[in-house]
Amino acid sequence: MGLIDTYTKIEEKYAELTNQLGKQEILNDREKYLEITKEHADLETKVQLFQQYKKALSQKEDNESILSEESDPEMTELIHADLEALSKQINDLEQKLHLLLVPKDPRDEKNVFVEIRAGSGGDESAIFAADLFRMYSRYAERNKWAIEITDYNDTGIGGYKEIVFMIKGKNVFSRMKFESGIHRVQRVPVTESQGRVHTSAATVAVLPEVDDTAVTINSDDIRIDVFRASGAGGQHVNKTESAVRITHIPSGLVVSCQDETSQHKNKDRAMKVLKARLFELEETKRQEEISKDRKQQVGSGDRSGKIRTYNFPQNRITDHRIGLTLYKLDRVMDGDLDELINALIENDNKEKLNSLSLE
Repeated sequence: MGLIDTYTKIEEKYAELTNQLGKQEILNDREKYLEITKEHADLETKVQLFQQYKKALSQKEDNESILSEESDPEMTELIHADLEALSKQINDLEQKLHLLLVPKDPRDEKNVFVEIRAGSGGDESAIFAADLFRMYSRYAERNKWAIEITDYNDTGIGGYKEIVFMIKGKNVFSRMKFESGIHRVQRVPVTESQGRVHTSAATVAVLPEVDDTAVTINSDDIRIDVFRASGAGGQHVNKTESAVRITHIPSGLVVSCQDETSQHKNKDRAMKVLKARLFELEETKRQEEISKDRKQQVGSGDRSGKIRTYNFPQNRITDHRIGLTLYKLDRVMDGDLDELINALIENDNKEKLNSLSLE
């Protein structure tokens, strides 16, 4: 089905819903009214854009008809200029109409848990994990998102063996979901006396927050331990056993939370992280069943491969999934991630558009 046929059906559906909203039996049924109102609102932008598109096509057709009969050189030049502008407008509208057909990820509006773990490279990897945490913290600030640390294991020299934190705000997952994977760094470590460039890595996992009802955890399947929270240099050490560790016995997953001063709050946060991890496990299994030989794609959240290289000597950052290289690593590390993320979103949309197979 082509673009015009697809949107003609959407326009017909919109008209049908508009008609239903005027019926008294619908107005009297609050639940049905809200359901139709939501669907009507979802279609409105598509219909308005399609009407602009049809108007532009009609104007182009009229101009071409006039041009075929026009002999005045001055008028011909003006009509050609109009046709050029209309062709550009039509192309732009087609792109927007195609993008509106890309299925929305229902998780895009969710808050996320981000887990950063040091990988190969020892202390340098842990320092890089801390750098990534600062990068995401600054990116969150730029977007007016809030960050809450859930758990961490620091090295005492400015690094993290592991840090788990939550990012809250508008459409967080839609922007952060492409960060899952292995991040590789190339630079001269502070401890390197010979000035040699070392390569190390850290793994990032981005998990959307899930609704309490989305994952059911049997109380018999978990073990809860409490312990004293720890902090760098002992200055933040909690004197009471407020930190919580939850072990999910069937899966072997272990989640800790020590940032809150209340044991109850730590338990609640740890349960949220556990549910997010269990949901991701189930989602991964489901995707593998759909396509066992599925190639790794940008939007898949596959953390098995290297996704990005940060080369400090060259001030270069390369995203291997889309072959994008930028020479602005200093700005990226300061939270200027939009160019990278926008390119990843654009590529993801193209992949989804290709799967729609519109003529």
